[in-house]
Amino acid sequence: MATGFDPARVAHLTGTFAPVTEEVDEAGLQVEGELPAELDGVYLRNGPNPRFAPIGSYLFPIDGDGMLHGVWMSEGRARYRNRFVRTPAMRAEEKAGHALWGGIESLITPGPEKVGPELAHTLKDLPDINVVRHGGRLLALAESDCPFRMAPDLETLGKETFDGGLPAGITAHPKIDPRTGEMAVFCYALEQPYLTWAMLDRDGHVSRAPTPVADVDEPVMIHDMALTGRYLVLVLAPAFLDLEAAMRGGSFLDWRPERGTRIALIPRDGGPVRWAHDSAFWVWHTVNAHDTADGRVVLDYVQWPSPGLGPRPASSDGAAHGLARAVMDPATGSIQRNLLDDARVEFPRVDDRALTGPHRRIATAAGSGRTPGLLPGEYDALRWYDVGDDNTAVETWDAGDLSVGEPVFAPVPGRTAADEGYWLTFATNRTDLSSWLLVLPGSNPSDGPLARLRIPVRVPLGLHGAWLPTQEGHHPPQNLQHQRK
Repeated sequence: MATGFDPARVAHLTGTFAPVTEEVDEAGLQVEGELPAELDGVYLRNGPNPRFAPIGSYLFPIDGDGMLHGVWMSEGRARYRNRFVRTPAMRAEEKAGHALWGGIESLITPGPEKVGPELAHTLKDLPDINVVRHGGRLLALAESDCPFRMAPDLETLGKETFDGGLPAGITAHPKIDPRTGEMAVFCYALEQPYLTWAMLDRDGHVSRAPTPVADVDEPVMIHDMALTGRYLVLVLAPAFLDLEAAMRGGSFLDWRPERGTRIALIPRDGGPVRWAHDSAFWVWHTVNAHDTADGRVVLDYVQWPSPGLGPRPASSDGAAHGLARAVMDPATGSIQRNLLDDARVEFPRVDDRALTGPHRRIATAAGSGRTPGLLPGEYDALRWYDVGDDNTAVETWDAGDLSVGEPVFAPVPGRTAADEGYWLTFATNRTDLSSWLLVLPGSNPSDGPLARLRIPVRVPLGLHGAWLPTQEGHHPPQNLQHQRK
């Protein structure tokens, strides 16, 4: 076991990020303001939440067990439930009463005498990043690994391989084409093939088996992707995975900016991959991408000079941080990048109905610049951009004492306009650590929340969520009472 590790000294295990262990059910949530009656569905969010005190190491946002937080809304009322994503490793740890696996940087794994032969010396499943619903499956998503399928009441059903079609797993950020209903995925690996992509049809069946991406001959980390009508868009920043270095006590992720960043445009019809190459920059999260009439590809994303994982902040050298746009020509491999805004932003989202096509409204979590001591991944404002007509208009809501998370759009059923709906996000008060679900109007969101729903347990900050309308088949858990497990 790694020596000198004290979880109490890890900033991302304290305060607004500290894990919670209670599983709570509560009906009739307290509402400040008025919850719109037309919101009918569930807002779900996943995020890293260690079940037991970590051993060896802890690296946010990669490490941590998954926990789903759900708020079901209908007819102006709301209820809440949270549940761990119970992987086999977590069940073994619950049986032992303490952590058995170390963080990804320590590579501590238990032997057969502690967990039996099937789990011995395996890496821990970490479906703690995102949650999506596709083809009738509710999925808690991991970083390039198999997701775990969840029941509508958030109980864990087991590892999902899509009927054996994707045994190595998928990305934590698949993209669903709202026109075709298809879901595009990718998976990176430590061994050949280092990078594959695949497609699932609208019913969740694998329609294109894992297909190696040509000209990728080293293991590289890719967190997110984008999708257009013609291409999967993958940003291959020079963040290389080095397992041997990690086993020697070094870094698992090796940032090599001299290699530059490549962007793969992978034709959805299976044609040859087109590449664009530029100086080094890192992408945690994309906004969206689309094809233009003249054949180019436009990608909006949040740009960083480096990944910034671990105790070191993102490098101040190289690419500027902020909301950015890249325009690529698949025919020539040219790329033009420009910064749309240099504010401290992350967790960008659009109305999911705009994916694969042009978008106008982008929402992000943001830093107001007035709150000292915010940790990486912590934000105290929400920011919206209108990026149409070659201009970028910006509006901001300052969250005050609240630390806010990723904003997710919930459209009004039957409406299509970009502002006909509501932005949802969890927020935690830094003064008393109370947590709330905020509901902001799609039009004039900088006016602030229409409703604040008091959550009965603190919701740790990070990471990603989804709005799942009831009309699409996700019904609330039955007999949800005021109770704690």
